[in-house]
Amino acid sequence: MAIPMEGYDSRAYGDAVADLYDDWSPGVLTTTECVERLVELAGTGPVLELGVGTGRLAIPLAGAGLTVEGIDSSAAMLERLAAKPGGGAVATRVGDMADVDAAADARYALVLVAADTLFMLPSQDEQVRCFANVARRLRTGGVFVVEAFVPDRTRHAGGQDVVARRVSADSLLLGATLHDPVRQRLDAQQVLLTPAGIRMVPGSLRYAWPAELDLMARLAGLRLRERWGGWRRQPFTADSRSHVSLYEIPPAAGQSGVRSR
Repeated sequence: MAIPMEGYDSRAYGDAVADLYDDWSPGVLTTTECVERLVELAGTGPVLELGVGTGRLAIPLAGAGLTVEGIDSSAAMLERLAAKPGGGAVATRVGDMADVDAAADARYALVLVAADTLFMLPSQDEQVRCFANVARRLRTGGVFVVEAFVPDRTRHAGGQDVVARRVSADSLLLGATLHDPVRQRLDAQQVLLTPAGIRMVPGSLRYAWPAELDLMARLAGLRLRERWGGWRRQPFTADSRSHVSLYEIPPAAGQSGVRSR
């Protein structure tokens, strides 16, 4: 009997993919550029990463001298992080990133959620709650950084697609996705074929448009400071396939409202 995708949450996804995640994550160049920008934004810290995973960003941020904490719903992901060189410098906890279960009374110079991870919160309500809780954890002058894809109206013809994500001499990674445009939901199955057999890694996303994220921020008392088309600070345009959005607490009345550049 088929197992329904409903209820297959970020914890289950993380536990299923933890040993593969580093091989599937963005390349070294993207990571290097991302860390450089985040170090600039963090100042003296501290930093909180939501959906910290195996520490692709958190470990080099800690290596740059910042105090870094991370939250993830998957204990398996955090075990991988802790086992890496430098992993012990990142304080981690298992938790729901919508609740921003951070250290008591902590205030952060930078809170980040990278690589579409915000969309793993399965409903608009949970995404709104995440923004609201982040706003409570930002210190004066702090910034909430969201990296996410821009939804593509043309990609899922007929409400579905199947693509080859990776092909090598001894493996094939396929992705099959069903799209529900009303719920803004993508239910996917990644199928890894190797000589050892077949492995399936399911997952679900509830995507949001950039303008919707901006409204979530406003409801939380934040505002958009800047939006880039990538970690090189390239302009965000109609052709951008992803974005890096920086949200901040607006200055109090009478203070300067000039945006940082």
